[in-house]
Amino acid sequence: QQLLYVSLDKKKRAGKVVTLIEGFVGNEDDLSALGKDLKTKCGVGGSAKDGEIIIQGDHKVKVLDWLKQWGYKVKAKG
Repeated sequence: QQLLYVSLDKKKRAGKVVTLIEGFVGNEDDLSALGKDLKTKCGVGGSAKDGEIIIQGDHKVKVLDWLKQWGYKVKAKG
């Protein structure tokens, strides 16, 4: 089980809020798959690279719930 950190961020993003998931350990394919699942669930865009997933908009509560359901340990940051 992995410990993932979920937070909201708007630094260097033209003032727009994003949901940031950090701490993923695994290969890029698994990271991309998890990012794709989360983006689909939220119905928004985003990206997954360098061990972090960025989801456009404020979806912190939804993301925390889904990650818990999928068996990840999660902590809200910030």
